[in-house]
Amino acid sequence: MLDIKFIRENGELIKMAADKKHISFNVDELIDTDKKRVDLLQKIEDLRAKQNAVSAEIPTASPETKAAKIEEMSIVKEELKKFETEMETIMENWRNLMLRVPNIPDMSVPEGNTDEDNQEIKRWGDNKTEKEFGFAPKDHIEIMEAQDWVDFERGIKTSGFRGYFLKGDAALLDLALWQYGMQRWANKDFIPMIVPSLVKKETLLGSGYLPQGQDDLYNDIDGDYFAGTAEVATMYYYSGEILEKKDLPKKFISFSPCFRKEAGAHGKDTKGLYRVHEFMKLEQVILCEANHEESVKYHEDLTNYAEEVLEELNVPYHRVVNCGGDLGLGQVKKYDLEAWMPSKNKYGETGSSSYFHDFQTRRLNIRYRDDDGKLKFVHSLNNTAIATPRLLLMIIENYQNRDGTVSVPEALVPFMGGRKILGKPVF
Repeated sequence: MLDIKFIRENGELIKMAADKKHISFNVDELIDTDKKRVDLLQKIEDLRAKQNAVSAEIPTASPETKAAKIEEMSIVKEELKKFETEMETIMENWRNLMLRVPNIPDMSVPEGNTDEDNQEIKRWGDNKTEKEFGFAPKDHIEIMEAQDWVDFERGIKTSGFRGYFLKGDAALLDLALWQYGMQRWANKDFIPMIVPSLVKKETLLGSGYLPQGQDDLYNDIDGDYFAGTAEVATMYYYSGEILEKKDLPKKFISFSPCFRKEAGAHGKDTKGLYRVHEFMKLEQVILCEANHEESVKYHEDLTNYAEEVLEELNVPYHRVVNCGGDLGLGQVKKYDLEAWMPSKNKYGETGSSSYFHDFQTRRLNIRYRDDDGKLKFVHSLNNTAIATPRLLLMIIENYQNRDGTVSVPEALVPFMGGRKILGKPVF
């Protein structure tokens, strides 16, 4: 959410932001609605002031004057009730429009409509192909089913489409990734947290996943939702609170199960573990001072930390900067990290890194007291640290051996009880 004063003064900038993000939004409708809101609010305040003034006069008025003033108050009361009813309708429309205002993308964000227009800005590692392997690499499905590490049939029987069971060494390797990640970020002074997946609607409105992301969210009959990222609960942690500048930045590494309908990915990656409805994530979240340079600095830091993981695991990847059309409503700038998938001979996304300025924290009312005592909204950032089973399948594909066994990345050996090879020869 942006400041309404900023919106009034920068309508053309909002239009440019909507165009760059390929979002349909009528800022003129919002400004017109806001004018009606302000004008009506003034009328209501004038009537209330009149009501208060006359009410104070009634006890000391003469009988004749008192009757006239009571009649006058009756008319004022009816008019006030009419205006307040009208205000309820205007405010509902105003709030809905305010929740749809796009944040202003950074000048460095490239033009484009879809993820196909994202631009590569960094590449790391050797992308292994059949020549480098010395054999035709298999996809993770074939390897894992041969090793009895995954059961899609019973997963679908249990959970429906895209359901799965992780088993044996794959389950242990998945756990090793979480333990490795938690330890790694704790050593960087991030506060480890295990956060709720079942959240109230307000948490998703505050973090910007509603109303636009409704179709991709699961919710229960009581109106609660199952979050698609640990960012949601982590951002709500300080909602409605005032922080002290000396305590910033706040850095969290948060773990939770995550749920997404993948509504916009119909027919895409329907097989295997790349695109599933239920998964696990470690999410980096930072709250910092309201300063653009600080946001940019921490954005690069978060991205670098996630890249270091892929480098320590020796999984080739590249970084892309997302184009305007591939940004969410609140994102100022976003990077995607995409790791190499030998079976597809292409990169696949492992996570994204974004900053928002005060878009989320204004919705969530998270502020801090600056040196001059003035209250300001903190800036927020987040980045996928580790998401499984997506990263798991990329390790399995990149570390596969000719006989179907899988080598353990050196960084994960301590978390696998010293084991360096998983599985048995099956091919």
